[in-house]
Amino acid sequence: MRNVFLLYMPPGNPEAMVHYQDTIKNRVPLERLSRFLPSSLAARLRGTFGVSPIAVWGSQPGPKNRGNFERMSPGDDILIVEGERVRLVGKVAAKVVSAPLAHELWKPVGTAGDTTWELIYFIASPKELDVPFAEVRRLFGYEPNFQLRGFMSISEERLLRFREEYDDLQAILHRLHNGDEVRRKEAPLELVPPSEDLIPVPGEQIEQVLGDPNISEHVRMQWKLARLGLKAGEQVWVPVGDQQRLRRSYQFDQFDEEFAAGVDLPHSYIENIDVVWKREFRIGAAYEIENSTSIYSGLLRFADLTIVAPNTIYPMFVVAPQSRRNRLREQLRRPAFHRLGLDRKVRFLSYERIDEIDQFFEDSETGLTVETIVGKSELVA
Repeated sequence: MRNVFLLYMPPGNPEAMVHYQDTIKNRVPLERLSRFLPSSLAARLRGTFGVSPIAVWGSQPGPKNRGNFERMSPGDDILIVEGERVRLVGKVAAKVVSAPLAHELWKPVGTAGDTTWELIYFIASPKELDVPFAEVRRLFGYEPNFQLRGFMSISEERLLRFREEYDDLQAILHRLHNGDEVRRKEAPLELVPPSEDLIPVPGEQIEQVLGDPNISEHVRMQWKLARLGLKAGEQVWVPVGDQQRLRRSYQFDQFDEEFAAGVDLPHSYIENIDVVWKREFRIGAAYEIENSTSIYSGLLRFADLTIVAPNTIYPMFVVAPQSRRNRLREQLRRPAFHRLGLDRKVRFLSYERIDEIDQFFEDSETGLTVETIVGKSELVA
């Protein structure tokens, strides 16, 4: 189970404000960090962040702080709280103990003396917020008069109660920041994805399978979405059973090696979706390709996800030929899908639009984002 760490920042503290601006808001290039880090850690950070600068924070090396620091693992949630407001939420990407790096990043301000913040953590997917800390008290069952001070972790008991009722903490805080409704999980359901999706096609049958025009068109769209994901700076996942098809048809093998890394959602409901974009311990977008199969089956996957993770904020796309647009609209009008809000969450993305995007970015390695894809898709219900 992922830990949740809370960091208190006194309001108006000039030293904290300067350091927050320097290494959280402005972030730090990996080139500046690398000479203070073991080569293996620098390589891991490069694999997570690519060329993007990194949000970095640290704590003083007292016994209590060190105990919390030692419990930190990649994928844990971390919140920075200023006074009574949650200012930032992110994921722990890695950590290191380094007084020299602390001195490099955080010079003393005013009369601060020789204070060092050598328990250093690198924060993935940081999102700035303005959410009352009272909401965190409520989510984790603290008394209204509970006062946060210093650096602490939420107890396992409180985390278990939270996980029973809610799903993704980052998504929940993002919803609260935007004034949106936070949803509790539905009553427990035994939702088992079809096991055949996990069975790779035997090597001797691959040519026969790829010869089916419906299958080959499906694979073509997976390949285009995978390539576009890389151009958008995302890591790309396709189901294990489909990876061999992409290798054989398009010599494409730039898949994310481990889907589960840092993703705090039920993996069995995500890792069988046709294409998933990921970056820095979060899902960027999910695509279900429906060339000739029932659109209903793709929506069922998204329905399962919405039940087990009702607060997800990443876009979900049904990808199909333009001629199937009305079929998606009909299916989204089903009462069950409407009740789950899929008509407001699932977008239609046509093959024709994907071809346009692919052609436009054919000679470009920059500029493509998830928002670009959203702008080319549509809600159809």
